[in-house]
Amino acid sequence: MGSGDPRRNIPRTDTLLSLPAVNEARNRLSEHVIRHQLDAVLHSARRGDLAPEAIEAAFTEALRTRRPHSMTPVFNATGVVVHTNLGRAPLSAAAKAAVADAADYVDVELDLTSGTRSKRGVTTRRALLAACPAAEDALVVNNGAAALVLATTAFAAGREVIISRGEMIEIGAGFRLTDLIASTGAVLREVGTTNRTHLHDYADALGDRTGCILKVHPSNYRVEGFTAGVDVAQLAPLAAERGVPLIVDLGSGLLAPDSALPDEPDATTALSAGADLTTASGDKLLGGPQAGIMLGRKQIIEKLAKHPLARAVRVDKLTLAALEATVTAGQVPVVDALHADPAHLRERTERLAESVGGDVVEHDGRVGGGGAPGVPLQGWALRLPEAVASTLRLGTPAILPRVHDAACLIDLRCIPESADADVAAAVSRAVAAHR
Repeated sequence: MGSGDPRRNIPRTDTLLSLPAVNEARNRLSEHVIRHQLDAVLHSARRGDLAPEAIEAAFTEALRTRRPHSMTPVFNATGVVVHTNLGRAPLSAAAKAAVADAADYVDVELDLTSGTRSKRGVTTRRALLAACPAAEDALVVNNGAAALVLATTAFAAGREVIISRGEMIEIGAGFRLTDLIASTGAVLREVGTTNRTHLHDYADALGDRTGCILKVHPSNYRVEGFTAGVDVAQLAPLAAERGVPLIVDLGSGLLAPDSALPDEPDATTALSAGADLTTASGDKLLGGPQAGIMLGRKQIIEKLAKHPLARAVRVDKLTLAALEATVTAGQVPVVDALHADPAHLRERTERLAESVGGDVVEHDGRVGGGGAPGVPLQGWALRLPEAVASTLRLGTPAILPRVHDAACLIDLRCIPESADADVAAAVSRAVAAHR
């Protein structure tokens, strides 16, 4: 490096690390992250890509924009309520507040009155039972798949799980329910056919090696036409007569019937019909955190809770707090989106169109997350040129629209009305960039 090389004027590392912006950043970022940001800036300067006099400003800006986590908040403008790629369900305001409280020391396993240890998740289970009185007891694990693994391991490891061929489902990313069950050491005993299964198929399969009967809701597809199935009310007497647990995997997680989704199963109905245990996801139609919710007979739940695997799939205090708040508090974003008034959605969309241009078109939303396949949620969307979609995704705030029929569709169903002005400003900028 010659005497005239401007890189000789690069500031010293200790000088840069003593900047006021660095001291402020230490409240948000670890020391190794700060040094990594500095190394990147200095490397750019040493390559000659950055002038020495611009280093301080570049370093300061890098620290200002660096966040402790890499997840980007996104406005869901697809019309899909439970969107797996976006984390499925947004938490309610009450659940977010509960998570913030639980992030500190809390009485998750402590009885403050006596000062002695208490059982974990007692208040969350109490909240679930209040919301689903048909259940005698409840257990929460870390996701729906874990709930099914725990149940089949506890009741059928080394034994048979009787399941209809029409309920041997595969969900997203190639995940097969049958593979999950087989991984527990259980043996699948398939009954019936893809489109027709009868009660006598189950009765004929029951034997000394039967661990449980499993009924699975085929939540992400429908079989129509020449079909037959056996409902819980029909299976329950058979299971009780043979002394075999009847486990019902609901999938999407309704605790009680929902008028907007008349064909979607729920825990209250299944348990009232005679199911011994229901399993479901907490982060789908319930609108809570990722969790596996197990509701059923007290004897069944107690056996599951005592199984060694229960410890491996135990949830943390943040999940317990968020789930309890979801069940006990008022408004839940998923429920609001499912029941959004089409006329009001149209009014909001028309206001957006007046602000940014584009056409207002009919657009049916979807439940998503494997729930209520084929059920349309009547609504509206703003239609813009397809090219606008990528600009919206990469903008601030990030907006994920639906791209369909060579158009960018912005559906406000899953966006809080309080954010309409921010969305309008972002869309306006994106449209202007393509003029």
